[in-house]
Amino acid sequence: RQLDGLRGVAAITVVWFHLFEAYATSHLDQRINHGYLAVDFFFILSGFVIGYAYDDRWKKKMSVKDFLKRRLIRLHPMVVMGAVIGAVMFYFQGCSVWDVSAVSLSMLLTATLLNALLIPATPGSEIRGLGEMYPLNGPSWSLFFEYIGNVLYALFIRKLPTRALSVLVLLAGCGLAAFAVWGPLGDICVGFAMDGDNMLGGSLRLLFAFSAGLLLSRVFKPVRIRGAFWICALAIVTLLSVPRIGGSEHLWMNGLYDTLCAVVLFPLLVCLGASGKTTDRVTTRVCKFLGDISYPLYMVHYPFIYLYYAWVKNENLTFTESLPGALALVAGSVILAYLCLKLYDEPVRRFLTDRFLRREK
Repeated sequence: RQLDGLRGVAAITVVWFHLFEAYATSHLDQRINHGYLAVDFFFILSGFVIGYAYDDRWKKKMSVKDFLKRRLIRLHPMVVMGAVIGAVMFYFQGCSVWDVSAVSLSMLLTATLLNALLIPATPGSEIRGLGEMYPLNGPSWSLFFEYIGNVLYALFIRKLPTRALSVLVLLAGCGLAAFAVWGPLGDICVGFAMDGDNMLGGSLRLLFAFSAGLLLSRVFKPVRIRGAFWICALAIVTLLSVPRIGGSEHLWMNGLYDTLCAVVLFPLLVCLGASGKTTDRVTTRVCKFLGDISYPLYMVHYPFIYLYYAWVKNENLTFTESLPGALALVAGSVILAYLCLKLYDEPVRRFLTDRFLRREK
């Protein structure tokens, strides 16, 4: 339950991180600067939860096909919803940075289908012109890698003995650290495009974090920690909000910070969060609500970020001037996420589970 709540805290912080993209010229001057690291936290949580929930099921002869169907049913309905919302909002997002009037309806429908099927667009061929894999709903890129992680788990990683898995985690962690510290960007805010740096960095992020989460699920020993949720929630918000370190002259310094968070602190926070228990009604309800909306919020908020970005650029607004709109966007995204969960995601998943899983038993 507490890990679900922490996922929700990270998702809300991501929304604020994306809001501040409207006022940044690059990652060097963006406020709430390290929100992109939430993806690494999500990947670790995913590996931990999947290992905890599924490792024993393979001993009961669960098939790869059955596992992949379960993961598709869990994840893909909101991928489709994010693509549809992105398509509906697209023509309202015009600004100087991208010209939506140049995009025909057939191009938009093609992009919607590709996004809904999680087929990435290549740079130069996508309709917004920013090089994103999924120009209608940018965060879909992490689901692309999440699916790869699930396939690797089903076919390969789950079969590794714990010692071999530890070696994989160590090697992937070293690779991720090298990319962060000595790479071209000084950060690991990569994975959202189909170019070399993004594919390499995104693959390293997934391989380390997902494998580390799986390893933690095997070796984790809970310890009693009072107030673990609130401690970890404050830590997550703080770590994701730290300003850029080192500037353009010392890229390695920020890369070192990213490595510290992704390789050391996030696994520790997952262990702390898994150790604690919600003992009061308020914390239990907060964790449940945040856990429920975390994935839908992550998948539906970004089309409104495009809209907010265009509004800020078209009206030349300062953050203070646009603050009411920013607050409305965050609140509205949370409400929309909850409505999508209850009116769409949960009913669709129940239907698909009854249709494709329970009927086969």
